[in-house]
Amino acid sequence: MSVCNAVQIEPVDNVVVVIETIAAGETISYCKNNEVKRINAIEDIPIYHKVAVRDISRGETIVKYGEAIGLAACRITQGSCVHINNTESFRGTPIKVEV
Repeated sequence: MSVCNAVQIEPVDNVVVVIETIAAGETISYCKNNEVKRINAIEDIPIYHKVAVRDISRGETIVKYGEAIGLAACRITQGSCVHINNTESFRGTPIKVEV
């Protein structure tokens, strides 16, 4: 495994994108504010998919690129894949991301 196997685009993001396939139980490492952060994958994560870096409550905004990209359709646990099965669109509803 390389030093970092995931990328967080903006410090406000509550997800990272893995840059290699991650198996359940493996460590996901990413840089935030010049510090390497680590979380454990609680399920298999396909390459280039999003992972929650902290628990995300149902209805909470999913933030990637420093932008709101959707809402959590259910509670998403840290280390879980964030994908169409647990997110919903807020198309037409303006969402502001707190910095």
